[in-house]
Amino acid sequence: MKWLIGDIQGCDGALGRLLDALGFSPSRDELFCLGDLVNRGPDSAATLRQLMRLGARSVLGNHDLHLLAVAAGVRPQHASDTLDGLLAAPDAEALMDWLRAQPLTLETEGWLLVHAGLLPAWDRVQALQLGAELQALMAGPGWKGFLPHMYGNQPDAWHEGLQGFDRWRVVINACTRLRFVTPQGRMDFKTKEGAEAAPAGHRPWFDIEGRRSAGQPIAFGHWSTLGLINRPDLLALDTGCVWGGCLTAVRIDGGRREVVQVRCDQAQVPGTV
Repeated sequence: MKWLIGDIQGCDGALGRLLDALGFSPSRDELFCLGDLVNRGPDSAATLRQLMRLGARSVLGNHDLHLLAVAAGVRPQHASDTLDGLLAAPDAEALMDWLRAQPLTLETEGWLLVHAGLLPAWDRVQALQLGAELQALMAGPGWKGFLPHMYGNQPDAWHEGLQGFDRWRVVINACTRLRFVTPQGRMDFKTKEGAEAAPAGHRPWFDIEGRRSAGQPIAFGHWSTLGLINRPDLLALDTGCVWGGCLTAVRIDGGRREVVQVRCDQAQVPGTV
């Protein structure tokens, strides 16, 4: 059985309850996570240990990249971060080596997995190629040298001539931060409310007419204010676990669509972070 799971964000207890509800067995089942494995919840280290032990695979989310930047001394912690236990753990280096080896895009059972979204110009093949390009960068020996250049909102659109840090920044921003975009592919990073709050001229990335990934089944997380979206070719699985919502898993093998949820203890209060 193959299961997708939404944003965990260090809520290891909720992850354990969800796995129990699935009857998860590493000898039979495979787990694919949609990013934001760590931060804001109570135990990021235990979450990563459990996922590693189960042989899980994941795409990287913005909180995962933030952890790596903090650990490398590139970024300070935020007031809402809960990363101290992981950073001080005796196995911290091994946990973060496993994390940074994960890709930005991944495919299984015909589903394309990404943490946040895809730009209108990208089809399935290009999305996977760009994800592999960034995975090689993050898993390679020069990953710390890239981190100071990872942050920023510009360029805010893709074009084929992008090279170097600008190219990689656009890919990371789209794959880990995207919610709203114009039909021309210009990204907005300010609005975090639900789909009805789209800025003028923007739409949710998955509702852009003519996007090249249309018709490709895509599963993503990141956008908790959307709640669960369960369309034939679209799954949104960030159901706000860290905010006291649910942690959600969906079985996708063999054309199935079985949804399993567990309630989560609230670790953060919306509007305070």
